[in-house]
Formats: sequence, C-alpha cells, structure tokens
Amino acid sequence: MANLLTKIRRMEPFDSDIDNVIFLYRSPTKRKKMILTNSVIIAVAAIMVLSVARINVVVALVAGALIGGVVSGMSFGEALEIFSSGLGGGAKIALNYAILGAFAAAVAHSGIPLWLSHKLIKFITERSHQSSHRFYFKVAIIFLLVLISILSKNLIPVHVAFIPILIPPLLGIFSELELDRRLLSNAMTFGLIITYMVIPYGFGSIFLESIFLKNLIENGMNIGLKDVLLGMIFPALGMLTGLATSCYAYRKPRTYDLSRIQSVKTKEEFCSLKDIFVSGLAIVVALIAQLCWKSTMASALFGFLIFTIGGVVGWKDSDNVVDRGFKMMSSIAFIMIAAAGFSEVLRATGDIQELVNWLADSAGSSKFLASLGMVMVGLLITMGIGSSFSTVPIIAAIYVPLCITLGFSTLATVCIIAAATITGDAGAPVSDTMLATTSGLNADGQHDHIWDTSIPGFVHFNIPLIIFGVLGAMIL
Repeated sequence: MANLLTKIRRMEPFDSDIDNVIFLYRSPTKRKKMILTNSVIIAVAAIMVLSVARINVVVALVAGALIGGVVSGMSFGEALEIFSSGLGGGAKIALNYAILGAFAAAVAHSGIPLWLSHKLIKFITERSHQSSHRFYFKVAIIFLLVLISILSKNLIPVHVAFIPILIPPLLGIFSELELDRRLLSNAMTFGLIITYMVIPYGFGSIFLESIFLKNLIENGMNIGLKDVLLGMIFPALGMLTGLATSCYAYRKPRTYDLSRIQSVKTKEEFCSLKDIFVSGLAIVVALIAQLCWKSTMASALFGFLIFTIGGVVGWKDSDNVVDRGFKMMSSIAFIMIAAAGFSEVLRATGDIQELVNWLADSAGSSKFLASLGMVMVGLLITMGIGSSFSTVPIIAAIYVPLCITLGFSTLATVCIIAAATITGDAGAPVSDTMLATTSGLNADGQHDHIWDTSIPGFVHFNIPLIIFGVLGAMIL
C-alpha cells in the first residue's frame, strides 16, 4: 500500500487494474487533502504572500521553490540543488535582456527620447489649460503608450527597456493631466502582451513559433501557425476587454505630489541631425538583423554597434553606456534566472501532473469544468513563474494530451493553453512586464508595485482572460 501511495503522489504508472480501482475510488476527502498539500499550490502561495508583504521578488522565488521542494518530499539540499541546476535555463533570457538594455541605453544616450518627451510636454502644457483639450490629450497619451509598447516588441526590439527611459520624464505631464497611473500601467501591459499574442514577428515570432507552436507539435498535436493565430482570438478579446474596463475604472482624476516629481526631471536634450540620422540607421539595421536571424539579441547588438560607429555613443563612453543598460535591466534579468530555477523545482516535484489528474477526475465529462480547471491551474503556475514564455513548455506537455483525451478541438486547445499561460505576464508580481511598468511609473516613489501595477493588471486582464479562455474552449 505504501508503494501504491507513492505512485499516486508521483503519478507513476500503476502495476495492475486493482491499483487503478483503488485510485479511482479513493475517498473525496483524501483527494481533497492531497490537493491542499500539493507542493505547487504551497510554493506559489508562498511567493504571493511574500510578494504582498513586499519581500524582494528574487528572495520570494528562491524561498517559494525551496518550500515547494521540501513539501513535495525532497530534502532541503535536494531542493536547493535542483533549483541551482535550473538557473541556467534563464541565462539566455537574462543575456537577451542585458543586450537589449545596452541598446536601450544607447538610444537614451542619443538624447532622442528625452528630446521627444520634452517636445510633447511643451505641446501639451501650452494647451492643457483648455478643458476641451485635456480629454483628447488623455486619450492620445493612452493611445501612444499602447503604440510604443507594441513597437517595442518588433520595430524597435527593446522590449520593456524603453519604459524606465521614456516614462520618468513624462511623469510631470501625466500629473498635470491628473492621469491615474494604474491606467497607464495597464495600457503598457496591454500593448506589450497583445503584440506577441497576435503578431508573428519579433518577440511574437519567438513566442508563437519558437515556443508555442514548437511545444504543441512536440507533444503530439498536428497544427500550423495559422491555427495558433486563430486560437488566440478569444484570449486577445480578453485583453481588449481588460483595456476597456481599465479606461472606465481609472477614468477619474488622481493627484500626485508634484514636488516629488520635480526631483526626477531632467534637462532638455538637443539632438543634432547627425544624432537623428544615426539613430534612425541603428533602428533600421536592428530591424534587418531581426528579419535575417530572428534574434532580438543580434538585433540589439547590431543596433548598438551602429550607435558606436556613428559616434553617437563615443568609444570612451561605450563602457559606461553598456554598464548603465545592464544595471537598468539587471533586476529583471535576475528574476528571470530565479524563475527558471523555480520552474525546474516545480517540474521535479511531479505535483503539476497531480493537479491536472485531479482536475480530469473532478471534471469528468464536462468540458466546461475541464477548461475552467485547466485555465485556473495554469493561472496558479504562471503567477509563480511570471512568464508565459517560460510556462508554455511546462504545461504543454500535460495539457495537449489531456485536451486530446477530453475531446477538445485544436483551436480550443490553443485557446486554453494561451489563456492559462498569458495570465502570468498580465498580473504576476514577478512578471517582467509588471516589473518594468513599475520601474518607470515609480521613478518618484508614488506608484506601488503590488497595489498599483500587479493587482490592477490581475483584475482587469486575468479575469477576462479566464472568462474568454473558457468561452473560446466551448465555442472553438
């Protein structure tokens, strides 16, 4: 019996039909207790509690991984060793962020972002006293933030690195218009996420083709990129709903302490025609490099070299600019590395499979309950990892066979997995999207990471993603 219980916990194949009968007819109370002590649930809960308590997210990830490992039956040393062995999985992502940070720092060094920001500030300030103009300026700012966020994923592949450069100089005008920064955070979140969901280029190419499509095919699904894009329709509608509800919920004016904003103001930059030309050339070269190699790292590297060769970033300043870029993105890079170690521990526990098996047993023949359960389990996992890119390989190996067994169509399977994984980027405190928006909007210390970024993102994006994910699974 002890051997059987071990197999049940690790979800290993049973030796006989008798074992299967014992498992299927285990009392609901025992199965409930098994789920309540599931190491995945406990690990993610630990991260959420520590994050809300304002413990550093890297510390929270390490602690959550070790707690989950020990609860699953590992020794502390084993959990630590598995966590350490998984850190390499985040190294590639971290290096990408570091190079992107260097490219973004070179763009900032050119002075163009600040020059454009101050031009915008001057234009709006001269007209902001007219109440009829204020509404349109607010709408225009939201639209521009969404547009810039979209372009940062493909045309100028700096990902979230533009936020700590472009946003702080604009805090004054945001406060002048009494814009609620929770709305601004959700606007950027929408632009950063919707892009890789529906545009198979740049970061979208990495997510849709190199990760999402690849993992579905490897796990036995006959599918093409067109099917993936069609299956993303309902999750994308969920994101649109989140943006719309954010605009309504945070429409009222919100005031901020202007004296604290003054401390982050910077002097206006002058850009010569040479700076503008070299910057434009760097962006074009970065775009071509991305088209040729489908690599954001190569794109950022060639873009940085053009800035250096063109003289915008002097040879003597090159080290300082690179260091500044690395520092700007280092916190996010370390979190991605820690998240890789955390996900490695989750896989090693075997309790993700336990959660899914419990879900299939509980849902029975109900596709509604099955789809809702899969999306909710995915939400639980991604809230701990904080990255849809990192989560897809973890749950695709489990969800694809499960969806096939339960009779879900190809498009419905895509919809379920998309909704289950994208929730991590849209509301997890450890998500690079959430962290980056906070880094820009909190430059003056007036925007809280949990209450002003993570919770608004969770409420306005994750809830619609769950609803539309389940709806899409039932319709497609």
